[in-house]
Amino acid sequence: MTEHYDLNGKSILVTGGTGSFGKRFIATVLERFTPSKIIVFSRDELKQFDMQNMPEFQAHAPIMRYFIGDVRDEPRLTRAMEDVDVVVHAAALKQVPAAEYNPFEAVKTNILGAENVINASMATGVQRVIALSTDKAAAPINLYGATKLASDKLFVAANNFRGKRDIRFSAVRYGNVMGSRGSVIPFFKERAESGVLPITDAAMTRFNITLQEGADFVIDNFDRMWGGEIFVPKIPSYRITDIASAIAPDAEQKIVGIRPGEKLHEEMVTSTDSLSTVEFDDYFVITPSYNLWDVDEFTASASSKPGQRCEPGFSYDSGTNSHFLTVDELRTLIAEEVG
Repeated sequence: MTEHYDLNGKSILVTGGTGSFGKRFIATVLERFTPSKIIVFSRDELKQFDMQNMPEFQAHAPIMRYFIGDVRDEPRLTRAMEDVDVVVHAAALKQVPAAEYNPFEAVKTNILGAENVINASMATGVQRVIALSTDKAAAPINLYGATKLASDKLFVAANNFRGKRDIRFSAVRYGNVMGSRGSVIPFFKERAESGVLPITDAAMTRFNITLQEGADFVIDNFDRMWGGEIFVPKIPSYRITDIASAIAPDAEQKIVGIRPGEKLHEEMVTSTDSLSTVEFDDYFVITPSYNLWDVDEFTASASSKPGQRCEPGFSYDSGTNSHFLTVDELRTLIAEEVG
Protein backbone atom coordinates (compact mmCIF):
# COMPACT_ATOMS: atom_id res chain seq x y z
CA MET A 1 0.00 0.00 0.00
CA THR A 2 2.93 2.34 0.56
CA GLU A 3 4.00 4.40 -2.44
CA HIS A 4 6.10 7.40 -3.34
CA TYR A 5 3.93 10.51 -3.63
CA ASP A 6 5.57 13.12 -5.84
CA LEU A 7 4.58 16.77 -5.38
CA ASN A 8 5.97 17.67 -8.81
CA GLY A 9 3.16 18.69 -11.14
CA LYS A 10 0.60 18.69 -8.33
CA SER A 11 -1.88 21.43 -7.49
CA ILE A 12 -1.57 22.24 -3.76
CA LEU A 13 -3.92 24.22 -1.52
CA VAL A 14 -2.90 25.46 1.94
CA THR A 15 -5.55 26.73 4.34
CA GLY A 16 -4.09 29.40 6.60
CA GLY A 17 -1.47 29.82 3.91
CA THR A 18 -0.37 33.30 5.04
CA GLY A 19 0.55 32.09 8.54
CA SER A 20 4.09 31.34 9.68
CA PHE A 21 3.82 27.64 8.85
CA GLY A 22 1.97 28.21 5.58
CA LYS A 23 4.59 30.56 4.21
CA ARG A 24 7.49 28.33 5.20
CA PHE A 25 5.79 25.19 3.85
CA ILE A 26 5.00 26.86 0.51
CA ALA A 27 8.51 28.33 0.21
CA THR A 28 9.99 24.88 0.89
CA VAL A 29 7.77 23.20 -1.72
CA LEU A 30 8.78 25.84 -4.28
CA GLU A 31 12.47 25.22 -3.53
CA ARG A 32 12.27 21.42 -3.87
CA PHE A 33 9.49 20.71 -6.35
CA THR A 34 7.78 22.11 -9.42
CA PRO A 35 4.08 22.08 -8.53
CA SER A 36 1.58 23.09 -11.20
CA LYS A 37 -0.21 25.49 -8.87
CA ILE A 38 -0.20 26.61 -5.21
CA ILE A 39 -3.35 28.11 -3.74
CA VAL A 40 -3.12 30.26 -0.61
CA PHE A 41 -6.50 30.09 1.13
CA SER A 42 -6.92 32.56 4.00
CA ARG A 43 -9.12 35.34 5.39
CA ASP A 44 -6.81 38.35 5.57
CA GLU A 45 -6.39 40.37 2.38
CA LEU A 46 -3.51 42.42 3.83
CA LYS A 47 -1.50 39.31 4.69
CA GLN A 48 -2.14 37.97 1.20
CA PHE A 49 -1.01 41.28 -0.31
CA ASP A 50 2.16 41.24 1.80
CA MET A 51 2.85 37.61 0.85
CA GLN A 52 2.42 38.35 -2.88
CA ASN A 53 5.13 40.99 -2.57
CA MET A 54 7.69 38.77 -0.86
CA PRO A 55 10.53 37.96 -3.30
CA GLU A 56 10.40 34.19 -2.76
CA PHE A 57 6.77 34.14 -3.87
CA GLN A 58 6.99 36.88 -6.52
CA ALA A 59 9.50 34.69 -8.34
CA HIS A 60 6.79 32.02 -8.73
CA ALA A 61 3.88 34.37 -9.43
CA PRO A 62 2.62 32.42 -12.51
CA ILE A 63 1.69 29.41 -10.37
CA MET A 64 0.60 31.24 -7.20
CA ARG A 65 -3.08 31.83 -6.49
CA TYR A 66 -4.52 33.82 -3.58
CA PHE A 67 -8.04 32.93 -2.47
CA ILE A 68 -9.82 35.05 0.12
CA GLY A 69 -11.96 32.64 2.10
CA ASP A 70 -12.76 31.16 5.49
CA VAL A 71 -12.73 27.46 6.37
CA ARG A 72 -16.15 28.07 7.93
CA ASP A 73 -17.46 28.56 4.37
CA GLU A 74 -17.77 25.13 2.73
CA PRO A 75 -18.96 26.38 -0.70
CA ARG A 76 -15.95 28.70 -0.96
CA LEU A 77 -13.60 25.86 0.05
CA THR A 78 -15.18 23.60 -2.56
CA ARG A 79 -14.70 26.21 -5.25
CA ALA A 80 -11.07 26.77 -4.23
CA MET A 81 -10.34 23.02 -4.33
CA GLU A 82 -11.39 22.47 -7.94
CA ASP A 83 -8.63 20.44 -9.66
CA VAL A 84 -6.54 20.38 -6.46
CA ASP A 85 -4.48 17.26 -5.67
CA VAL A 86 -3.07 18.04 -2.21
CA VAL A 87 -4.47 19.97 0.77
CA VAL A 88 -2.56 21.07 3.86
CA HIS A 89 -4.97 22.28 6.52
CA ALA A 90 -3.13 24.80 8.70
CA ALA A 91 -5.94 27.29 9.43
CA ALA A 92 -6.97 27.47 13.09
CA LEU A 93 -7.82 29.72 15.98
CA LYS A 94 -4.95 28.78 18.29
CA GLN A 95 -4.63 31.35 21.06
CA VAL A 96 -5.62 29.57 24.29
CA PRO A 97 -7.05 32.62 26.17
CA ALA A 98 -8.98 33.80 23.10
CA ALA A 99 -10.51 30.34 22.65
CA GLU A 100 -11.54 30.23 26.32
CA TYR A 101 -13.22 33.63 26.06
CA ASN A 102 -14.78 32.99 22.62
CA PRO A 103 -15.44 29.26 22.76
CA PHE A 104 -17.88 28.79 19.93
CA GLU A 105 -15.73 30.85 17.56
CA ALA A 106 -12.98 28.26 18.16
CA VAL A 107 -15.49 25.46 17.60
CA LYS A 108 -16.67 26.99 14.32
CA THR A 109 -13.15 27.38 12.92
CA ASN A 110 -11.33 24.38 14.38
CA ILE A 111 -14.08 21.73 14.34
CA LEU A 112 -16.71 22.80 11.81
CA GLY A 113 -13.91 24.15 9.62
CA ALA A 114 -12.23 20.73 9.71
CA GLU A 115 -15.49 19.09 8.60
CA ASN A 116 -15.76 21.59 5.76
CA VAL A 117 -12.21 20.82 4.58
CA ILE A 118 -13.04 17.10 4.61
CA ASN A 119 -16.32 17.54 2.70
CA ALA A 120 -14.78 19.86 0.11
CA SER A 121 -11.84 17.49 -0.41
CA MET A 122 -14.21 14.55 -0.91
CA ALA A 123 -16.33 16.52 -3.38
CA THR A 124 -13.50 17.69 -5.63
CA GLY A 125 -11.19 14.69 -6.11
CA VAL A 126 -8.35 15.73 -3.80
CA GLN A 127 -5.87 12.86 -3.27
CA ARG A 128 -3.99 13.71 -0.07
CA VAL A 129 -4.99 15.82 2.96
CA ILE A 130 -2.73 16.49 5.95
CA ALA A 131 -4.10 18.49 8.87
CA LEU A 132 -1.89 20.22 11.43
CA SER A 133 -2.57 19.23 15.03
CA THR A 134 -0.90 20.28 18.30
CA ASP A 135 0.48 18.75 21.46
CA LYS A 136 -2.41 20.45 23.26
CA ALA A 137 -4.78 17.97 21.57
CA ALA A 138 -3.32 15.11 23.66
CA ALA A 139 -5.33 14.80 26.90
CA PRO A 140 -6.58 18.39 26.45
CA ILE A 141 -7.34 20.65 29.40
CA ASN A 142 -8.24 23.79 27.44
CA LEU A 143 -10.79 24.46 24.72
CA TYR A 144 -8.20 24.99 22.00
CA GLY A 145 -6.75 21.53 22.67
CA ALA A 146 -10.24 20.01 22.81
CA THR A 147 -11.21 21.50 19.45
CA LYS A 148 -8.00 20.24 17.87
CA LEU A 149 -8.57 16.76 19.33
CA ALA A 150 -12.03 16.80 17.75
CA SER A 151 -10.46 17.94 14.48
CA ASP A 152 -7.94 15.06 14.63
CA LYS A 153 -10.78 12.58 15.18
CA LEU A 154 -12.65 13.98 12.18
CA PHE A 155 -9.66 13.65 9.85
CA VAL A 156 -8.92 10.11 11.03
CA ALA A 157 -12.56 9.05 10.69
CA ALA A 158 -12.87 10.63 7.23
CA ASN A 159 -10.96 7.61 5.86
CA ASN A 160 -13.93 5.41 6.86
CA PHE A 161 -16.26 6.94 4.31
CA ARG A 162 -13.98 7.79 1.41
CA GLY A 163 -15.51 4.89 -0.54
CA LYS A 164 -13.76 4.28 -3.85
CA ARG A 165 -12.17 7.72 -3.87
CA ASP A 166 -8.38 7.85 -4.14
CA ILE A 167 -8.01 10.08 -1.09
CA ARG A 168 -6.19 9.78 2.23
CA PHE A 169 -6.55 11.93 5.33
CA SER A 170 -3.90 12.12 8.09
CA ALA A 171 -2.74 14.54 10.77
CA VAL A 172 0.63 15.80 11.98
CA ARG A 173 1.02 16.62 15.69
CA TYR A 174 3.98 18.53 17.08
CA GLY A 175 4.90 20.90 19.89
CA ASN A 176 5.64 24.60 20.18
CA VAL A 177 7.03 26.15 17.01
CA MET A 178 10.06 28.21 17.95
CA GLY A 179 9.31 31.92 17.73
CA SER A 180 5.72 31.60 16.48
CA ARG A 181 3.25 34.38 17.20
CA GLY A 182 2.08 34.42 20.80
CA SER A 183 4.76 31.98 21.98
CA VAL A 184 7.10 32.44 24.90
CA ILE A 185 10.24 33.49 23.02
CA PRO A 186 8.86 36.70 21.45
CA PHE A 187 7.16 37.45 24.79
CA PHE A 188 10.41 37.07 26.75
CA LYS A 189 12.33 39.13 24.18
CA GLU A 190 9.83 41.96 24.62
CA ARG A 191 10.08 41.79 28.41
CA ALA A 192 13.87 41.37 28.58
CA GLU A 193 14.59 45.10 28.79
CA SER A 194 12.43 45.39 31.91
CA GLY A 195 14.88 43.14 33.77
CA VAL A 196 12.11 40.81 34.98
CA LEU A 197 10.79 37.73 33.15
CA PRO A 198 7.55 36.16 34.46
CA ILE A 199 7.90 32.38 34.88
CA THR A 200 4.70 30.39 35.32
CA ASP A 201 6.43 27.49 37.10
CA ALA A 202 10.13 26.70 37.49
CA ALA A 203 9.51 23.04 36.57
CA MET A 204 7.58 23.78 33.36
CA THR A 205 8.79 22.13 30.14
CA ARG A 206 7.73 22.30 26.51
CA PHE A 207 8.51 20.50 23.26
CA ASN A 208 10.34 22.52 20.63
CA ILE A 209 10.37 22.37 16.84
CA THR A 210 11.61 24.88 14.29
CA LEU A 211 9.39 26.15 11.52
CA GLN A 212 11.54 24.42 8.90
CA GLU A 213 11.45 21.11 10.77
CA GLY A 214 7.66 21.36 10.90
CA ALA A 215 7.40 22.00 7.15
CA ASP A 216 9.84 19.18 6.37
CA PHE A 217 7.90 16.74 8.54
CA VAL A 218 4.65 17.47 6.71
CA ILE A 219 6.33 16.99 3.32
CA ASP A 220 7.90 13.69 4.43
CA ASN A 221 4.53 12.32 5.51
CA PHE A 222 2.94 12.61 2.08
CA ASP A 223 5.09 9.58 1.24
CA ARG A 224 4.37 7.73 4.49
CA MET A 225 0.63 8.23 4.89
CA TRP A 226 -1.82 5.38 4.40
CA GLY A 227 -4.71 7.42 5.76
CA GLY A 228 -5.87 7.70 9.37
CA GLU A 229 -2.51 8.18 11.11
CA ILE A 230 -1.42 10.91 13.45
CA PHE A 231 2.31 11.49 12.86
CA VAL A 232 4.38 12.71 15.82
CA PRO A 233 8.04 13.75 15.35
CA LYS A 234 10.71 13.03 17.96
CA ILE A 235 11.80 16.52 18.98
CA PRO A 236 13.69 18.02 21.93
CA SER A 237 12.24 19.65 25.04
CA TYR A 238 13.30 22.75 26.91
CA ARG A 239 12.81 24.06 30.42
CA ILE A 240 11.05 27.41 30.59
CA THR A 241 13.74 28.68 32.96
CA ASP A 242 16.42 27.79 30.38
CA ILE A 243 14.62 29.79 27.70
CA ALA A 244 14.60 32.77 30.07
CA SER A 245 18.33 32.33 30.79
CA ALA A 246 19.11 32.06 27.07
CA ILE A 247 17.28 35.29 26.25
CA ALA A 248 18.10 37.43 29.29
CA PRO A 249 20.69 35.74 31.54
CA ASP A 250 20.81 38.69 33.97
CA ALA A 251 17.05 39.19 34.29
CA GLU A 252 15.13 38.23 37.42
CA GLN A 253 12.92 35.19 36.93
CA LYS A 254 9.70 35.93 38.80
CA ILE A 255 7.36 32.98 39.49
CA VAL A 256 3.78 34.04 38.67
CA GLY A 257 1.90 30.71 38.63
CA ILE A 258 0.36 28.56 35.91
CA ARG A 259 -2.37 30.23 33.87
CA PRO A 260 -5.81 28.69 33.39
CA GLY A 261 -5.78 25.97 30.72
CA GLU A 262 -2.02 25.47 30.93
CA LYS A 263 -0.12 22.24 31.68
CA LEU A 264 3.16 21.82 33.53
CA HIS A 265 4.35 19.43 30.80
CA GLU A 266 2.91 18.82 27.34
CA GLU A 267 2.12 15.40 25.89
CA MET A 268 2.07 14.23 22.30
CA VAL A 269 1.45 10.51 22.85
CA THR A 270 -0.64 9.64 25.92
CA SER A 271 -0.43 6.33 27.78
CA THR A 272 -3.83 5.45 26.32
CA ASP A 273 -2.52 6.19 22.81
CA SER A 274 0.32 3.72 23.44
CA LEU A 275 -1.96 0.80 22.60
CA SER A 276 -2.10 1.96 18.97
CA THR A 277 1.27 3.72 18.61
CA VAL A 278 4.23 2.57 16.52
CA GLU A 279 7.74 3.94 17.08
CA PHE A 280 10.12 4.59 14.20
CA ASP A 281 13.67 6.00 14.31
CA ASP A 282 12.72 9.67 14.41
CA TYR A 283 8.94 9.73 14.73
CA PHE A 284 5.89 7.98 16.18
CA VAL A 285 2.67 7.05 14.44
CA ILE A 286 -0.63 6.84 16.31
CA THR A 287 -2.52 4.39 14.11
CA PRO A 288 -6.32 4.35 13.75
CA SER A 289 -8.03 2.70 16.70
CA TYR A 290 -10.30 0.79 14.31
CA ASN A 291 -9.24 -1.55 11.54
CA LEU A 292 -8.58 0.62 8.49
CA TRP A 293 -5.55 -1.40 7.38
CA ASP A 294 -3.03 -3.93 8.72
CA VAL A 295 -0.83 -2.21 11.31
CA ASP A 296 1.88 -4.90 11.11
CA GLU A 297 2.09 -4.44 7.34
CA PHE A 298 2.29 -0.68 7.82
CA THR A 299 5.02 -1.10 10.46
CA ALA A 300 7.10 -3.32 8.19
CA SER A 301 6.68 -1.09 5.14
CA ALA A 302 8.79 1.86 6.32
CA SER A 303 11.34 2.95 3.74
CA SER A 304 14.09 2.87 6.36
CA LYS A 305 14.07 0.75 9.52
CA PRO A 306 10.75 -0.98 10.32
CA GLY A 307 8.85 0.36 13.29
CA GLN A 308 8.02 -1.28 16.60
CA ARG A 309 4.79 -1.20 18.55
CA CYS A 310 5.09 0.81 21.76
CA GLU A 311 4.76 -0.91 25.12
CA PRO A 312 1.38 -0.50 26.85
CA GLY A 313 1.52 2.53 29.15
CA PHE A 314 4.21 4.31 27.11
CA SER A 315 3.79 8.08 26.87
CA TYR A 316 5.76 10.82 25.15
CA ASP A 317 5.76 14.05 27.12
CA SER A 318 8.03 17.06 27.39
CA GLY A 319 8.92 16.44 31.03
CA THR A 320 10.28 12.89 30.60
CA ASN A 321 11.77 13.42 27.15
CA SER A 322 15.28 12.00 26.71
CA HIS A 323 16.51 15.08 24.80
CA PHE A 324 16.59 18.51 26.44
CA LEU A 325 18.11 21.59 24.79
CA THR A 326 20.81 23.33 26.81
CA VAL A 327 20.88 27.08 27.42
CA ASP A 328 23.66 27.48 24.84
CA GLU A 329 21.75 25.41 22.27
CA LEU A 330 18.65 27.48 22.90
CA ARG A 331 20.58 30.73 22.55
CA THR A 332 21.95 29.60 19.18
CA LEU A 333 18.57 28.40 17.93
CA ILE A 334 16.86 31.62 18.98
CA ALA A 335 19.45 33.67 17.12
CA GLU A 336 18.97 31.54 13.99
CA GLU A 337 15.18 31.19 14.06
CA VAL A 338 13.92 34.35 15.70
CA GLY A 339 16.77 36.85 15.47
